[in-house]
Amino acid sequence: MRGIEIRELECFLVLSEELHPGHAGERLGVSADTVDRLVRSLEARVGAPLMDPASRRFGLTRFGEEFLDALRPAYQNLAAVVDGARERARGGPLRVRLGFQGTVHGPVAEAVRAFEEREPGARVEIMEIKLTDVFSPLREGEVDAAVVLLPVRERDLVVGAVFSRQPQRLALPADHPLASRSGVGVEDMARVPLIPVRRAPDYWLRVHSPTVTPLGRTIHHEQGVDTLREGMSQVAAGRGAMLLCGDTTAHDDRDDVVLVPVSGLPESALGLVWPRGDQNPGVPVLAAALTDALA
Repeated sequence: MRGIEIRELECFLVLSEELHPGHAGERLGVSADTVDRLVRSLEARVGAPLMDPASRRFGLTRFGEEFLDALRPAYQNLAAVVDGARERARGGPLRVRLGFQGTVHGPVAEAVRAFEEREPGARVEIMEIKLTDVFSPLREGEVDAAVVLLPVRERDLVVGAVFSRQPQRLALPADHPLASRSGVGVEDMARVPLIPVRRAPDYWLRVHSPTVTPLGRTIHHEQGVDTLREGMSQVAAGRGAMLLCGDTTAHDDRDDVVLVPVSGLPESALGLVWPRGDQNPGVPVLAAALTDALA
């Protein structure tokens, strides 16, 4: 860290998310020229260009991407130390309300345990959130952070650790002809109607509820659902199929629904998401614990 200014690192992190000096400046409360100056200063200290303004879309160089991957968890850990100390100085225990769809397990469960073992009184309250409109609980202060199915492209939300990358799975009625296969291709999805999630963003639906296959075959949709439980009940009743992330399938013990991996679709992944700006000081501590659990 010798010779490195925290302000330069923060500027680079924000610019890597916004990919626009003006937008980054708005978030940081400085001018676009200041953003440019801080990043150039960081590049001089590091000894290599991090941003590539000459590219078709202002973005990071390959070196910049590698630097970002190494910097982000280190910065989150540093922020967690400072925020945790601040909270202890105030005399209050760290508490985080964590929204989740399905069942908490794997690295998230490990991170929750690590968070609560850091100091007496630290606690994570697990709160189930709907598949639909997952962002409202974050924006309205009902939860402090949430584990959600990506992609997330909301300017007022931060996406932290990304994990559980795996093929999407098609939940099918156990008696459907495709249910006996070990895997299906994306073109097979034209053979069964999909049950989508209501009120999800268009960019999210294009990934998890496509309406056409790569070869142009129509994928019909049934009426949408609000919860995972509701969707699985519709699948079991033979009304269609549902695309799911593997880590949200807390219903493997059902004998009336079969989960089949789908090839030819983008991978599913989960991410820890929280509001930009003022936040519960326990959130970066939990985010750091999750990063450690994924290491």
